[in-house]
Amino acid sequence: MQMNSQTQDPAKIAAVALKAYARIVASWDLSEKKAAGLADMSESEWTRAKARDFASELTRDQLLRLSAAVGIYEALELYFSEPLARSWFTQPNTGHLFGGRRPIETAIEGGLPQILAIRTYLDGLLQGA
Repeated sequence: MQMNSQTQDPAKIAAVALKAYARIVASWDLSEKKAAGLADMSESEWTRAKARDFASELTRDQLLRLSAAVGIYEALELYFSEPLARSWFTQPNTGHLFGGRRPIETAIEGGLPQILAIRTYLDGLLQGA
C-alpha cells in the first residue's frame, strides 16, 4: 500500500494530531498546564503547538501520547454516557491503576507507559474484561 505524500509529511501529521488533541483537552476541560504535561510539552510549547500556523514536527513520544489520548477519549465516549465520559479522566478513581488519584495526574506523572496502560485498561472495559 502506497501512502499519499501528504500523509507522510511530519508537519502535517503533527497538525492533524494537535487539532484532534486540542478538541479532546477542551472537552475534558483540562488546564493549559495539564494539557501540556499530558503531551510532554512546556506550557509555552503547547501554546505555540495549538496555533493554526504551527508547522513544526512533534517527537515520536509526543505523537504516541496524542494518539493514546485520542484512543482514551474514544473509549470513554463509547463506554460511558455524558457527562461521565467527559469527566472520567479528571475525577478520582479507585481502580488499580490510579489508587484514588485522578487518571490525568497518573498519566502526566507516569508518562507514556501510564498513558498506554490507561488506554489498555479502557480497551479492556470495552471488551468486557
